[in-house]
Formats: sequence, structure tokens, C-alpha cells
Amino acid sequence: MNRILVTLGCFVWLLGSISATAFAQPADSQPNRPNVLIIFTDDQGYADLGCYGNTKNKTPRLDQLAEQGTRFTSFYAQTVCGPSRSALLTGRYPIRSGGWGMPASEVTIGELMRDAGYQTACIGKWDVSNRRSIVPRMPNAQGFDYYFGPLGANDSGRVTFHENNEKAGMTDDMGSLTKLYTDKAIDYLKEKRDPQEPFLLYLAHTMMHTIIGASDRFRGTSEGGLYGDVVEEFDYETGRLLDVLDELDLRDNTLVIYTSDNGPWNQEKYTDRKKGHPEGSIFWGEAGPLRNGKGSCYEAGYRVPCIVRWPGKVPAGRVSDAIFATIDFLPTFADLCGFEPPTDRLIDGIDQTDLLLGRRETGRDNFYFHDAGIRQGKWKYLKPDAQFRGYAVEDNREKVEELYDLDLDLGEQINLAAKYPDKVAELNRLMKSVETDGAVPPQLDQSIGIRK
Repeated sequence: MNRILVTLGCFVWLLGSISATAFAQPADSQPNRPNVLIIFTDDQGYADLGCYGNTKNKTPRLDQLAEQGTRFTSFYAQTVCGPSRSALLTGRYPIRSGGWGMPASEVTIGELMRDAGYQTACIGKWDVSNRRSIVPRMPNAQGFDYYFGPLGANDSGRVTFHENNEKAGMTDDMGSLTKLYTDKAIDYLKEKRDPQEPFLLYLAHTMMHTIIGASDRFRGTSEGGLYGDVVEEFDYETGRLLDVLDELDLRDNTLVIYTSDNGPWNQEKYTDRKKGHPEGSIFWGEAGPLRNGKGSCYEAGYRVPCIVRWPGKVPAGRVSDAIFATIDFLPTFADLCGFEPPTDRLIDGIDQTDLLLGRRETGRDNFYFHDAGIRQGKWKYLKPDAQFRGYAVEDNREKVEELYDLDLDLGEQINLAAKYPDKVAELNRLMKSVETDGAVPPQLDQSIGIRK
């Protein structure tokens, strides 16, 4: 009898150990939670890449990425840099998330994913702390374990780096930045992270913003002048980073997202006024069939390329025209990576997991253009006083309501507002509901002129 009891006791102990081990497994060891790599370029035009119709720039690695994943053709960021970054980080339109002045109280994907067991790193352009070293609003305080990059843009032809919260030198060699950021990203993957834990790596490039530059290896080698050189170097360096995912056996469980922060600077008002460009360079990204460029509320200001790859999960070789946006990253990552979105504030993004994984073909119902208008389905509405940055203002634009059928008129040339007044009124109401639904302006600290 004693022998039976001992045997039974051992069996119960064994079952308990197995059960405890199973239930004590940390969430970050779950095999289906992907690593996330966001490659965020700056001011890259909708049609700068071969897979988006460019016949001049050679972009074999990004074209290959599109073949391996899904290429989105109605993907939206914001129309300028800082607002685009606050929207991506928070899942909230800039009317709520603050843009360049993003308050420290905003909750980012870095914070949420770190709390869910992810390692988090940001490399490159930050641009949501008013381009100043305000520690509570810098990457380490906003959820990123590791940071390297400049806090702002390179409009002066020089950038100052920070590594975490400390200054880490400066450079006026703009042609060195694409490789430098890629090297830092590779070093993070190889040397800094824990291979046993999942990671979020947010790589925000400076190129192709304003004072562009390419390294000696690429300068003068493309058919597109210096801008083409920069595009082709970016393609090469992205390929080098993707190769490291393969080398480290990370490819199959890494969700890779490539996109841009806004459309290209391609307006004569900008290029004629801006000083400091390298001699002989033409800063002119390509928007393809889209109207205008950066700073505009027409499609070329907001609609950007987006490619998503996750082998075996995101369908390969697929092209989707579903409405998808950077504000959707946060709730989508919540589903895929195992965390809950904030419930104490309005999240404008929606969970696009089913769209990404090919379980549905529809995306967002609507997308809001900052202080300008709204798209719903094929219809796009702009109010008479729609916001344009100065360099993007079209002098011959009449300040009237505009309505476009994007299915038939992607270039926004035929204003249908007079023909469909009911649709204009409907979309105007929808636009106003987005603007007023939870839109609480960030508190302004008058003493230093920045948002808390």
C-alpha cells in the first residue's frame, strides 16, 4: 500500500510540475507572437520604387519584399514629419497626439509592447519632442529600451545624435546616414537584444528629407540624379538589414513593415526657396498618378507606399487597395503581440489583423485629412479652407468644397461637389465628427512654449 501511495504521489507531483511549467510560461515565449520591424523612410514618394511603377530608380530589394508580402496601394500616413510620427506611435490622429509636440502623457507602441514582454529599440529620426532633448518626451521615456539617432530633421544639413538620453556626436555628412542607421539596427539585432525575447525595432530614416546625400558607393550611379542615388542606396541598405534577419533565423517570425512618413517634396515653391542643397541636386520625389506632394491634403501628401511581409502569414505577391494607415499599427499589434490598447483615450486606429493575414479584403471605412477633409470608400471630400503647407499651396485652387471619386479619378482632377451635394454634406458631417470626438488639445506650457 505504501509503495502504491508513493507512486501515486510521484505521479501527482509530476502532473503538477508539468501543469505549473505550462502555465508559468511567460507570455513573451508564445511562439506565434511576431517580432516587429518598422522601416520608416522620410519624404519618399508614392512612385519612387519599381514596384510602385518607377522605371528609372532600381529598387530590387524592395521590389522583392513586395513579391514576398503584400503591397498596399491605399495606405496613409500624415502629410508632414512630426504629425506622422505621433500618429504611428500612438494610433491617434495628430489632432489628439500632438505631432512635433507630442505630450509625455501619450502612450506609444513602445510602452505597450515593452510592458507585454517585448524588447524595444528606436533608431533614427524621433521628431516628436519639439526637436529638443526634453527627457520625459524622448524615446527612453516613451517606451524604447534603446535609442540612437537625431531628435529632429536635417533641414540645416547637420544632425546631432543621441544615444539613449546622452548626446553622441554630430555630422554634416548626410550621405553617411542611411548606412549608419542600418549599421546601428544590425548591431542591435546581433549584439544588444536578448535572442530569447521578441523585439520591436522602429527604424526611422532621415533620407530622403530635404538636404539629401548618398555615400561615395552610390553617388552618381543612378539614372535619377542624386535623389535617385539616395533611393537606390536606401534599397540596398534595406536589403542588407533583411539579410541579417535571414542570417539570424528571424525571417519567418518577423513582421516587416516598410513605409514612409509622407509624400515627396516636389513643389517648385519649395525647391526654389530652400537653400543648402548639394550642388546640382534636384530634390524631387515622384508621386506617380497622385496630385501634389508633401504638405498637401491631396493624395500625394498622405498616400505613401507600404509593403508588409510575414512569411506564411501575410499573403505573398498580393496587392491590396484597402484603406490602411499608420494609425492602425497600434491596435493591430495589440492583437498580434498580446496587449490591450489604452482604454482611457480615443484610439483612431482599427485592428487590421484580418486584412494583413488575408482573411478579409476590406480595410478602414474612412480616413481623416488633418484640418482638411475626409475619405470614405471611394469618395474624398475637402473643405474650402483645407490646410496646405505654404510650399504645397496651389495658387490656382479655388477655395470651394471639393469631392472626388478616387476609383475613377485618382489624380483628383474632376470636382464632383456640385453634382453630389448630399454626399458633400454627409462627408462634411463625418469629418466634423472625427474632429470633435474626443479631440482634447494637449496642454501648452507657456513658460517654455512646448507641449507637456
